[in-house]
Amino acid sequence: MFLSRLFASLLLTWTLGFVVVNGQSTTQPSLAQITSALASGSGSTSLGSALAEAGSTLESIISDTIAQLARWTTLILFPERYYSYGRSPAVYPSPQGQGSGDWSQAYSQAKALVAQMTVQEKANITLGSSETHDCSGFTGSVPRLGFPGMCLNDAESGVRTASKVNGYPAQLHIGASWNRSLAYDRALHLGQEFKTKGVNVLLGPVAGPLGRIATGGRNWEGFSNDPYLAGSLIAPTISGMQKSVIACVKHFIVNEQETNRSPFLQGFLGGLINLNNSVSSNVDDRTMHELYLWPFYDAVKAGAGSTMCSYQRVNNSYGCQNSKTMNGLLKTELGFEGFVVSDWYAQHTGVASVNAGLDMVMPNSMYLDVNSFATAIKNGSINSTRLDDMATRILATWCRFANLQNPGLNDAEARQAAAEATLFQGAVEGHVLVKNVNNALPLNKPTVLSLFGYDAPGGINTSATSFQLKPNGKLNTQAYTNGKPYTDLDDLINSAQVLPAGFAGPEVALNGTLYTGGGSGAITPVSSISPEDAFRSQAAIDGTTLYADFTSQNPTVSDPNNPCLVFINSQSSETWDRSTLADIYSDTLVTNVASKCKNTMVIIHSAGIRLVDRWIDHPNITAVIYANLPGQYSGTSLTEIIYGRQSPSGRLPFTVAKNESDYGILLRPTLPDRINPQYSQSDFTEGLFIDYKRFIQQNVTPRFAFGYGLTYSNFSYSGLQMSANDSAVTSSSPPGTVAGIAAEGGTTSLYDIIATVSIAVKNTGNVAAAEVAQLYLGIPGSGVPKVLRGFEKQFIQPGASVNMTFSLRRRDMSIWDVVRQQWVLPSGAFNVMVGKSVLDIQLQGTLTL
Repeated sequence: MFLSRLFASLLLTWTLGFVVVNGQSTTQPSLAQITSALASGSGSTSLGSALAEAGSTLESIISDTIAQLARWTTLILFPERYYSYGRSPAVYPSPQGQGSGDWSQAYSQAKALVAQMTVQEKANITLGSSETHDCSGFTGSVPRLGFPGMCLNDAESGVRTASKVNGYPAQLHIGASWNRSLAYDRALHLGQEFKTKGVNVLLGPVAGPLGRIATGGRNWEGFSNDPYLAGSLIAPTISGMQKSVIACVKHFIVNEQETNRSPFLQGFLGGLINLNNSVSSNVDDRTMHELYLWPFYDAVKAGAGSTMCSYQRVNNSYGCQNSKTMNGLLKTELGFEGFVVSDWYAQHTGVASVNAGLDMVMPNSMYLDVNSFATAIKNGSINSTRLDDMATRILATWCRFANLQNPGLNDAEARQAAAEATLFQGAVEGHVLVKNVNNALPLNKPTVLSLFGYDAPGGINTSATSFQLKPNGKLNTQAYTNGKPYTDLDDLINSAQVLPAGFAGPEVALNGTLYTGGGSGAITPVSSISPEDAFRSQAAIDGTTLYADFTSQNPTVSDPNNPCLVFINSQSSETWDRSTLADIYSDTLVTNVASKCKNTMVIIHSAGIRLVDRWIDHPNITAVIYANLPGQYSGTSLTEIIYGRQSPSGRLPFTVAKNESDYGILLRPTLPDRINPQYSQSDFTEGLFIDYKRFIQQNVTPRFAFGYGLTYSNFSYSGLQMSANDSAVTSSSPPGTVAGIAAEGGTTSLYDIIATVSIAVKNTGNVAAAEVAQLYLGIPGSGVPKVLRGFEKQFIQPGASVNMTFSLRRRDMSIWDVVRQQWVLPSGAFNVMVGKSVLDIQLQGTLTL
């Protein structure tokens, strides 16, 4: 009896790897939890029952010990079994595109083409080609049927590595503008430039990372840490881009850190070669829906033609072979009609990734080619209908949005005069004024103006990948200098002062003003205007004497009574996460100037959150601007605000803390753990509480709240009115919900207007300016005090009043029910709050459903 149970236990351990130990949890158990689970026998019902029968006898003790040893043996010897199976639910088969609504004609055309193709031809268009035509990636073609293949190219702020193109403000900068119309106009012109350059698929916009980790390396590529704000700007961006090209919304999903995003080898033969797998983002169902999936809802609703799956694991299954996320969430729940493309080299299996919902592999596949595809179809590993759907989704998107006959990057002039206003205004509106003592700004023809800091001059474009950067941040590749000579700042500044030990990238970017982040999302415009350029021009007009020192950390201040502008930045790039949110070198520069100049103003070009508490309360610091990443018109957009030609209208799209520790577990990326460093586990244990939600939950006062920003005027709020659309509130569940594939963007009734809120806003100051009114909801039963659910931005003349209206959709007022697996509209009292930031509420009321 004992031996039979022992043999059965060992056999079950060996074959299954006891992958069901805490198998329903999406988080990695601690050692104590694992020990507790093992002792309870929860990993196997039969084993647990056997141990329970034995009671406290010696036989039971021995069996329990052996079982624990067996499970730990599996964890150590077969970690792939332990970590990779049973954590993320399986969803098969991959849903076929429906070709409904606006997709109907394109799907009909695509199916007609697919019907004429051989298996090899179908497979070929799903695979990347070795001939890229200078694009980031290029698909296979079917010349006999008139399909020339498609050019896919980076990225969301400009045609990268191309000539004769513009460099647009980064998504983060547009996020700080809180302007939907601006997001559309920017995307419209971007799409036109990509099409002119021979691109079919624009690899953007970015919906993830959302910005969970404060030091996340690619946070600057997204719009905001808040899913509602991000989704509200994603939708018009998709619409604008797809007037000319296919938008590729990325990265699907919970791609929240760069550290360990891809597998890598560690050690050598003598030290045991270990394959460190990608970090796993472990997230619960409600958090997935209410945070990370939220902006993808808006993207798909707007008709996104393609989606890029991410590098890292999701609940321990790779993003590009995760059937739950691709088949389940994207293609079934969101009713996605386009195609899913892998991030570059993010495919880790062939057949498994295809069956999990991957439609296209970039830049090529190491696991499948046209012949092995045909073999897989023949032996039944891949169903022929799956391949047909892959080809149909790709061709339907091509037919609908980007039917180019000569794709591939070309030398055509893509810059159009019509784009100039959007390039400039987009740069202006993303600046956020956070301090302005005694109306220090705007400037009015100062007699003397001093410029300090490495970020002011023009020179080398600092956008680059980590592979293109020297340790001090200088480009090894081509420099973009507008044809002018530049000062090689990194030869004058000690790079050890700005390069953190143990991290891949520099804390600041030298050799010119930072107007974009680094990596595949970087921009390479023909020309740019630096702050130095713009201020020298303005000084010449005004007759201002200009002093400048861009290299000294402790510069001489010639005139301590006139304004001193200090320019600093915080660099960030794909492939690394930031080491800090405030570098010592730049902060010392600021305090040194402030100790000598009574009117010190600080301008921060930053690829994400940048802390300021080492100097923000200094009595000589009179103004601070978050200049973010404004693109090619960095300098002129700044002088537009500094000299008062426009009032600043940006608002923070994230929370700025007083201390790094205020972000808690959300400060830094997850590193390999001690139990099994080959399988990093990033457990999203904070749930819904990221950014401002965390600060409110933890009762931590930030330095600058989410949504905060000053103007040169003042505004008053009044007349809060609320009304519910009773005809739309017929049930807690979305009407029209059906089993199976949903309509594009999810169940249609999720977008029904449930309630309307209106207010009056008056400009009580003397300057024409734009106000951004923000609506926050306290949803009954949600457990979250405040969530952004509306915003309106309007330009208001002095003394004038405007009405602002917020429409609340069913999804805006609902909670994801993990049991019913649907959005549920709770009954009860909704707390309605309207204000100037999440912490500056001007009007408040209760709406009862």
